[in-house]
Amino acid sequence: MPQLTTTAAEMVRAARARIDEVATPDAIALMDNPSVVFVDLRDVRERHRSGSIPGSVHCPRGMLEFWVDPDSLYFKPIFGEDRRFIFHCASGWRSALSVATLQDMGFQAAHLKDGFTGWVDHGGPVERAEPT
Repeated sequence: MPQLTTTAAEMVRAARARIDEVATPDAIALMDNPSVVFVDLRDVRERHRSGSIPGSVHCPRGMLEFWVDPDSLYFKPIFGEDRRFIFHCASGWRSALSVATLQDMGFQAAHLKDGFTGWVDHGGPVERAEPT
């Protein structure tokens, strides 16, 4: 087994220490704010299985840096808008690492501290995809 110098949990802790974390009740209160965009980093299968935050933008974790970079061939115009972006995954680990990376790129964002799981636990609205 390889000997890691830093664990994933340590990376998440370090990221959380330097990024903006939004508590779930505060995020739910922002649902109807048109200047806020919720961005879902989860795999599309997770979204189909568990649902999603209504109106959230799906951005696969593997494409994040390319979708927010205006110089990238993969740039998505939503990320060029002057809005507040709150990223989330299932539990807040992937989104913490993602927002730390975005911060390193100069992109301002926050993450949903307890992820989609916390969103559901706090009674946040959930949108279900239509079966295909």
